[in-house]
Amino acid sequence: MNRPQTAEGWQLWRLVLSLGGQIRFTGGGMAPPVPIGWDMTAALALAGAMGIDAALVAEVLPEIEQAAMRAMIEARDD
Repeated sequence: MNRPQTAEGWQLWRLVLSLGGQIRFTGGGMAPPVPIGWDMTAALALAGAMGIDAALVAEVLPEIEQAAMRAMIEARDD
């Protein structure tokens, strides 16, 4: 259903799975940390190292990032 349908889609999926350590958080003190997004500089560098087209990553990754951060926040709130 939500599986990548193209070779480029699979490349982007591999990239997304590799970005777990590149999440930026906000908050601190008494507030719990809230994920706000990926480090896009690191994401683009990783994409380049993986041979993924930078223009494609720049176009698609922000939308995937929004969905991923929203899912992380919802999972935290549950």
